[in-house]
Amino acid sequence: MNPMVQGILTIVIGVGGCVGYFYFANLILDKFIFPATGPNPGHNINRANQVRPWLFLFPAIFALGLYLVYPVIGSFWRSLFNREGSEFIGMGNYTALWADEQFTTSLFNNMLWVIVVPAGATFFGLLAAQLTDRLKWGNIAKSLIFMPMAISFVGASLIWKFVYANDADIGMINAVRAMLGADTPVDVLQIPFWNNFFLMVILIWIQTGFAMVILSAALRGVPEDTIEAAIIDGANPFQIFFKIKVPQIIGTIVVVWTTITILVLKVFDIVYATTGGNFGTQILPSYMMSYMFRDDGRATAVAFVIMIIVLPVMIWNIAQARKEMR
Repeated sequence: MNPMVQGILTIVIGVGGCVGYFYFANLILDKFIFPATGPNPGHNINRANQVRPWLFLFPAIFALGLYLVYPVIGSFWRSLFNREGSEFIGMGNYTALWADEQFTTSLFNNMLWVIVVPAGATFFGLLAAQLTDRLKWGNIAKSLIFMPMAISFVGASLIWKFVYANDADIGMINAVRAMLGADTPVDVLQIPFWNNFFLMVILIWIQTGFAMVILSAALRGVPEDTIEAAIIDGANPFQIFFKIKVPQIIGTIVVVWTTITILVLKVFDIVYATTGGNFGTQILPSYMMSYMFRDDGRATAVAFVIMIIVLPVMIWNIAQARKEMR
């Protein structure tokens, strides 16, 4: 079928199905379940009005249950079985995880990513937002800083892989070292422990633009009256920024921080495209992928561990967003 025809049919069927569902659901509710007739029509109308919102919510609740709740329950149940899925082993996969040195290394590396990347991206984003707002060509600077957001994680990883290349003719780091007199090039992606930070730089580079855009909008929303009052009181630019502006946008900073944190816990592409998880750079998503096609039970157990780690961050993020809305 022609893709355009297929797209049109999808829209027609989707929109038509929604309209048909709401029309016939209301018709059945008002005509057959709670008809506005009989000895007490007002009571039926009130009961129908109580049920009606659930009719509208049902498609969304069903879709969320099918695509979110069911996979979570199914994944947890699958993690309680062996590799073939034929034998129930209870918490055996989780016990095996904690006994695996690679898992503990992956968990430790993930904690490093959670600490360093959100802090770095938020800091540089806030710094860029403040500085670019003071430049005449600030919009051009913002466009350049935001540009990495348009690059896929794999593309960005390949770009930085050339920067880190173990060759003074290609890698920028080794070219600078050669200019300073170093004779032997070094592969920074193979340096234990520190190579994790070189990988984190890639995600910080990508996410700084996102943080800058959100925080720039928040900074522009700071009332000018408070800034003018601080200037009259003799505050210098650093005091205005750290004691006047930052406290007033702390809610936005928290939202940006937690959003990047959730992203960090799902990152797989950067590690896979640069080191493949070797040289001590394994993180939980890449560790999960290493078991995906050879031990499905272990892989789903790792996926559930990632979900448990992400869940408190998401709950806290939602709580902060609700406070902002009050």
